[in-house]
Amino acid sequence: MTYDQIGRILLLVGGVVFILGLLLFLLGRGPVGKLPGDFTFTSGNFTCIAPFATMILLSLLLTIIVNVVLRVMNK
Repeated sequence: MTYDQIGRILLLVGGVVFILGLLLFLLGRGPVGKLPGDFTFTSGNFTCIAPFATMILLSLLLTIIVNVVLRVMNK
């Protein structure tokens, strides 16, 4: 593996980490966890949070990101 290839991989990994960090930062400020389909059950001192809609949304976004990264790496 040449330095050129290592450099490209490091730039790609850095870009992915940056995008994920930005995404998590923006999602923390938004309605994530409060979407329709996110359930919260509270009983006394017990709270159970089941963010089904958020999990589906994040799964779709991560699938798109991984597919784009894999297509870029195959070129």
